[in-house]
Amino acid sequence: MTVVIGFEGSANKIGVGIVRDGEVLSNPRRTYITPPGQGFLPSETARHHRSVILTVLKEALEEAGLKPADVDCVAYTKGPGMGAPLVTVALVARTVAQLWGKPLLGVNHCIGHIEMGRLITQANNPTVLYVSGGNTQVIAYSERRYRIFGETIDIAVGNCLDRFARVIKISNDPSPGYNIEQMAKKGTQYVELPYTVKGMDVSFSGILSYIEVRCRAFKWELSSALSCIALDLCFSLQETLFSMLVEITERAMAHCSSQEVLIVGGVGCNLRLQEMMGVMCKERGAKLFATDESFCIDNGAMIAQAGWEMFRSGQTTELSDSWITQRYRTDEVEVTWRD
Repeated sequence: MTVVIGFEGSANKIGVGIVRDGEVLSNPRRTYITPPGQGFLPSETARHHRSVILTVLKEALEEAGLKPADVDCVAYTKGPGMGAPLVTVALVARTVAQLWGKPLLGVNHCIGHIEMGRLITQANNPTVLYVSGGNTQVIAYSERRYRIFGETIDIAVGNCLDRFARVIKISNDPSPGYNIEQMAKKGTQYVELPYTVKGMDVSFSGILSYIEVRCRAFKWELSSALSCIALDLCFSLQETLFSMLVEITERAMAHCSSQEVLIVGGVGCNLRLQEMMGVMCKERGAKLFATDESFCIDNGAMIAQAGWEMFRSGQTTELSDSWITQRYRTDEVEVTWRD
C-alpha cells in the first residue's frame, strides 16, 4: 500500500489531503474569504495560509489515523497559481519531507484536478473541461500528455464570475461563483451579452467589460444584490459563458471521437453548467461525469492522488528542483502513469 500526503494552496484555498491506493483518507481545508467587493491579494492570502497550514496538517493526520512514519511520499502544488501562496505551501512541504525523511513530489495543479476527477467518477478516457478561477481549458489525453484542445485567450471563466461578483458587491462567502449561481436561479429575463468563441478558444474579458458598463448604467438599481436587474445579469452571464464552454467541449469530443465528458475545477460545481453539458452529452449519446464541491474545489487530496500516480510510476522531485512556478501548463507534464 502506498500512502501520499498532498499540500494544495495555489489560490485562496489551503488544503492537506491523504490518499492510500485510491482511497481518500482525509481532506481538510480552509478558505481565505475577503469582504464583498474585494478580491484576494497574494501576500494576504499567503499570510492566511501560513496561519492555518500546520493546523490543517494536524487535522489531516488525525482524521486519517496515521503518523508521519505511515506516509510514503509528500506531494505539493508546484503550479500554476499565485506566487506567494505557492511558496508558502512549497516551504512547508519541503520541510515536512525532510523532517519525516520522505521523498518529495511537485505536482501540476491542473493534473491534480483531472486525476481526482478520474478517481472519483471512474471515467475511463474523457474529454476534460477544466474550469476554475485561474484556468479554462478543454483537454484530452494522447501519447503521454494531457493535450489542450481549447482554452481562454485572456481571463478564466471563474475569474470573470468573481470579478462580476465584485461589481455588484455580493458576498464572497462561501464563494462568489456559488452566490452568483443562486442569484441566477431567480433571474427571468435574458440580457444579450457578447458571445466570443474563436475556433477552439474562448474570450471572457470583453463580456466582463460589457456587463460592467451595463452595471454602471443601472447603478442606482443595483444597490441591492437582490434587485431584479442583478438577478437577470447573473442569469444572463451564466447562460452565455456556459454556452461557450459547452460549444468548445462538444467540438473537442467530435475531434477525439470521445463519448465521455469530465468537468473539473471549482466552476465545475455549478449545477447549471452540469445541466447544460448534460443536455449536450445526451444528444450525442455520451456520458457526463462531475464531482461535488468536496473534490471540484481546490483540495489537498487531488494533489495527493496525482502524486500517488506519479510516485507509483517512479517519479520524485529532488530538493534542489522543488521550486514553484506561476505558469505551468497542463501539457508540459509527461504522463508516465497512463498508457
